[in-house]
Amino acid sequence: MIKFILKRIVYGFLVLFGVITTVFLLFNVIPGDPARMRLGQRTDAKSVEIIRRDLGIDKPLPTQYAMFLNDMSFLSVYHTQDSTSTNFLDTAKYGNPIQLFSLGGDRKLILKKPYLRRSYQNQKPVSEIIGETFPETIILALASILFASFVGIFLGVVSALKKNSFFDRLVSVISTLGMAGPSFFFAIIIAWLFGYLLKDYTGLKNIGSLYTLNLRTMQEELDLKNLILPAFTLGIRPLALIIQLTRSSMLEVMSFDYIRTAKAKGLSMYKVVFKHALKNALNPVVTSISGWFAGLMAGAAFVETVFDWKGIGYEVVKALLNSDLPVVMGSTLVFSTCFVVLNILVDIVYALLDPRVRLN
Repeated sequence: MIKFILKRIVYGFLVLFGVITTVFLLFNVIPGDPARMRLGQRTDAKSVEIIRRDLGIDKPLPTQYAMFLNDMSFLSVYHTQDSTSTNFLDTAKYGNPIQLFSLGGDRKLILKKPYLRRSYQNQKPVSEIIGETFPETIILALASILFASFVGIFLGVVSALKKNSFFDRLVSVISTLGMAGPSFFFAIIIAWLFGYLLKDYTGLKNIGSLYTLNLRTMQEELDLKNLILPAFTLGIRPLALIIQLTRSSMLEVMSFDYIRTAKAKGLSMYKVVFKHALKNALNPVVTSISGWFAGLMAGAAFVETVFDWKGIGYEVVKALLNSDLPVVMGSTLVFSTCFVVLNILVDIVYALLDPRVRLN
C-alpha cells in the first residue's frame, strides 16, 4: 500500500513539473515586456532596465527557467553573498526559510514556501491575492458540488427505479439541457430572472460576494444569501452529469444476481436499494464528484464574474484583462495542484476499498 501511495505521489509531482514548465513557456511566448507592464508604457529606459534585472528577464531563457523552478520549489538554492541575484535570501519572498545545509561556496539549500512572485498592477504578492480570494472559491465550489451531489444522486436513483416513466423522461430532458448549456449563459439567465425580475419574491441579489459592507456600521458582514444563486448556477452541469451516472449505474447494478437474490429473500425495496445496490452504484459517481470539485474551482471564473463573487476566478479574469501574468500563472499552478492532490486522494480511497486497484 505504501508503494502504491508513493507511486501516485511521484506521478503527481511529474504532472506538476509539466504544468510549471508549460506555464513558464506560455509566459515567455506571450508578446509584451513585463517590465513595461509593471511600470506602464510611459517610462524611461533606465527604469525598465532596473525592473528587467529585478525580474530576471534580462538573462538567457534556460537561466530564467532555473530561477522560476527555484522560486516554485519547496527546496531552493540561494547565494549568501550575491545580493543582486534573484536567489538571494529574501524574507519578503521566502518568508522564514529553514536553512538545511551548505552546497559549497556561498550556496545553501533552504526549505521554504513557493514564491509566486508579485502582481504587476499593485505589487502585491500573488500568494496573498490567492490567499484572500481562494477561500471564497472553495466555499462556492463546495456548496455547488454538495447541491449537485445530494440532488443528483436522489433524482438519479428515483429515475432508475421509475424507468421509462414520465418522471424518468422529464429528469432526462432536464439533465440533457444542463449538460448542453454553458455556465456563463445559465449565470446571466439566473441572475436576471431570480436576482432582478423576481427579486421582491426571492429576496436575492444578482450580484454580491460572501461578505458585504454594512453601510451603517461600515464593517463587512457575512451574507450567505449571496451564495445561493452562484452555487446553484455552478452546480447545474455537475448535477446533470451525476443524475445520468447514478441512473445508468443503478440500472446496471439492479440487474445483478445478488440484487435478485436479495429481492427473493423478501427484503424491502428500501434495504435492497440503499443497503445493497446504491453502495456499489456510487463508485463512478464518487470519481465524477471528485473530478468535478477541482474542475468547479477552475471553471468558476465566468460565474464569479457575472455574480461579482470575489473569488480567485474573478481575480483571474481581472488579471487577464490587465495582462497581470503573475496572477494568472500563480492561479493556474494552484488549480493544477488541487487537481493532482484530489486525484491522489481518490486513488488512495479506491485502493483502500478495492485491493484489485493495488494489484493492477
